[in-house]
Amino acid sequence: MGSWVQLPVDILHQIHAHMLLQDAARAACVSRGFLNSWRCYPKLVLNVSTLGINEDASKGVMTREFISRVDNIMHNRTCQGLKIFKLSTYPCSNLHPSYVDRWLQVAIRTGVKKLALQMTRGDKFEYNFPCSLLSSETGSSIQSIFLGGCSFHSVVQVGSMSSSLTRVDLNSVHITGEELSCFMSNSCSLEQLCLSGCDDMIFLKAPCLLLRLNLLDVMSCMMLEVIDINAPNLSTFNFNGRAIHISLGASLQVREIQIGSFSESGMLYHAITRVPSIAPNIQTLYLSTRDETVNTPMVLRRFLQLKYLEIELFTPNYSPDYDFYSLVSFLDASPALETFILRVSLPAIRHDSILDDSNGDSLHARCLSNYHHDKLKYVMVTGFCSAKSMVELTRHIIEKTSSLECLTLDTTRGHDKRFVKSKKCLSMNKEALMEAEKACLAIRTYVEGMVPSTVNLKIVEPCHKCHTKTLDVCQ
Repeated sequence: MGSWVQLPVDILHQIHAHMLLQDAARAACVSRGFLNSWRCYPKLVLNVSTLGINEDASKGVMTREFISRVDNIMHNRTCQGLKIFKLSTYPCSNLHPSYVDRWLQVAIRTGVKKLALQMTRGDKFEYNFPCSLLSSETGSSIQSIFLGGCSFHSVVQVGSMSSSLTRVDLNSVHITGEELSCFMSNSCSLEQLCLSGCDDMIFLKAPCLLLRLNLLDVMSCMMLEVIDINAPNLSTFNFNGRAIHISLGASLQVREIQIGSFSESGMLYHAITRVPSIAPNIQTLYLSTRDETVNTPMVLRRFLQLKYLEIELFTPNYSPDYDFYSLVSFLDASPALETFILRVSLPAIRHDSILDDSNGDSLHARCLSNYHHDKLKYVMVTGFCSAKSMVELTRHIIEKTSSLECLTLDTTRGHDKRFVKSKKCLSMNKEALMEAEKACLAIRTYVEGMVPSTVNLKIVEPCHKCHTKTLDVCQ
């Protein structure tokens, strides 16, 4: 009380840099020392929430207030030191592009390293990001850029990109395949490219070697028909969409692939027949599909180095005749496989329960092949149901896998996700709970007795609260 403590300027800046944006701004309003530090504040995340704008006001009022506050903040950027600049205009509408241009120019002039811009969709003024800001002359400090809800059309007019630009994320951005190809040819340092909802692209082709590219994400680009790039150091490839032509060149370094589709069936068929030629040395494979109308075909041992396989089936009720046992073909194709996880995201209410099969008591597992899975140690099935083919798949794994250490059969919607991300159970309706009870009975009748003592068998059932909640809803 009554004493004056003066901290060194660098210490004051460090303290200020660790404050949240609103706290940092308030401190600058009451302290001259923090006011000087505010002009070098390293992280600006500007949206209606962080700016304290009343979200119940009309869009016109919000837009005017948004412009005023961002203008004031950017006007005070008088020195270097800005590392992260994130600007989201939602839900402000009809924001004139000249304002955004001005704010971006200030951010880049002050040495920003990570730039993110999310524009409001459906604006009267569609914002065309000025690609000249990324050139080696102006954007020399930019390492990462995210663009959403805007256009990216002027790349053909730009020379070489900044050598520091290593990551580009485009979300719902209007850009053609030709423009993106031109951009990639000028981005010699690009390491990560992520595209999502870029529906103007018909092809994604790299006109040159992308020597540093190690991550490629292509998600829900609805018009895309071809991916053809040559990135010899690519290690991770993620794709979501319909089955298209994919060529990764001499992709011997690709170790992890995620492929999925929420709109088309047959993704498992596509994966097992085409992925080995796309990435022959793959070690981790994630597959997801909305529904499967074609059983997985048998193939020769093509995933020679695959160690981790995870398959997720969405809305399995749309394909009631799908044969779970056909997934054995993935196991037979992967002689080095150590972990196999099968997720059924929504409860599979099947009409081919083994409990309703008159020949169930004399069940003999089908034998699609004589291969043994000598490296497989960990198997988990979430959304386990009483379908005869599901039981057959499980019995096959037990019989053919002498190396098996842990077998988890989860009749709920995924206990491992539940305990990691949330303490609450994922919802299950009355019909799903009845199927879970049948699945538990099928496990104990046809599976439990054949599990060796060396294998840790875990059977996961719906908890008491799940039943209580469902009864409350029904009442």
